Amino acid sequence: MTEISFYTFAQDKLAVARQIALKAYRQKLHVMLYVSDGPLADLLDQSLWAISGFLPHCRDRHPLAAQTPMLIGTSVDALARPDVLINLDDERPQSFSRFARLVEIVTGAEDDRLRARQRYRFYQERGYALSTINLGREEG
Repeated sequence: MTEISFYTFAQDKLAVARQIALKAYRQKLHVMLYVSDGPLADLLDQSLWAISGFLPHCRDRHPLAAQTPMLIGTSVDALARPDVLINLDDERPQSFSRFARLVEIVTGAEDDRLRARQRYRFYQERGYALSTINLGREEG
């Protein structure tokens, strides 16, 4: 069953996504960066090229998608191995359950937190293993 992690209070969703993707790549895992917004996908693509170290990636509809360990887009079936799915959309990804791990990244913005709570409840009601990693807010 898919393990689901919520990274909360992220200052920058793309920076967190890049860090998680880099860590997964170093562990030889395949990663889908799930994003349907075209300009956001472009920004993510550019930021992955700027990262220190080589992260082989392309868009999910690229001719080399099946041979590339990291994809950007929404076609989850294009990824050769369903290891890690990083959700950068407001809604839960379709076919997320075929992945070993799903990562949800949530900012401190109220609207983003509300949508994340809905996704959390959805997963929880279906019995998925959930964990939360607080990236910024001190408990007190």
